[in-house]
Amino acid sequence: MFSLTVRRHFMIAHSLPREAFGPAQGLHGATFVAEVTFRRRALNADAIVLDIGAAGTIIEEVLAGLNYQNLDEHPDFEGKLTTTEALAEYITQQVAARIKDSNDGRELAGVDVTLRENPDAWATYSLDLTA
Repeated sequence: MFSLTVRRHFMIAHSLPREAFGPAQGLHGATFVAEVTFRRRALNADAIVLDIGAAGTIIEEVLAGLNYQNLDEHPDFEGKLTTTEALAEYITQQVAARIKDSNDGRELAGVDVTLRENPDAWATYSLDLTA
């Protein structure tokens, strides 16, 4: 299995209004590093998983809808907790939806998104695709 990972960062505001989240129950900001990994069983005709520039553009498009946003007011998260894990799943689904109909996208085996809140804490969501 081959993989290509591209990373970008984004900043959000949100609250996690449940007792389990302690001080994060209130509105606060977070800066994430998003590492998006594209997996493929065999390289394409150009001997790559996916063009790095194209991968970066897709990620930037997805993150543009989140960057500097208060996720408590974002329509895609109405009634949902915006935990790191939930955001990783959301970004994975959005990236997969944008790439699925491209030539390389149809050959991908999966997409993984790791969100790093800091060097010591991160969460990952993996989506297997039918390649």
